[in-house]
Amino acid sequence: MAEHNYKFDIAMSCSGCSGAVDRVIKRLDGIKSYNVSLENQTANVVADESLQYGTLLEKIKKTGKKVKSAEMDGQSMAVE
Repeated sequence: MAEHNYKFDIAMSCSGCSGAVDRVIKRLDGIKSYNVSLENQTANVVADESLQYGTLLEKIKKTGKKVKSAEMDGQSMAVE
């Protein structure tokens, strides 16, 4: 099965922020691997092609964190 590589730049100011993002990502079906970095304010996700970009974006936004930019397979994606 093919996979997608996602990168999100997320405004996170504390470990609680990054922890919230971490929790929503790990609960999603289709996640192969991920890394949430408070230091870099990023979330990098490798997921099955079944996990759509919009689904992942909405789950991250529901944490209340601002997604500043995003990429899917190296291409810029809309975040609004």
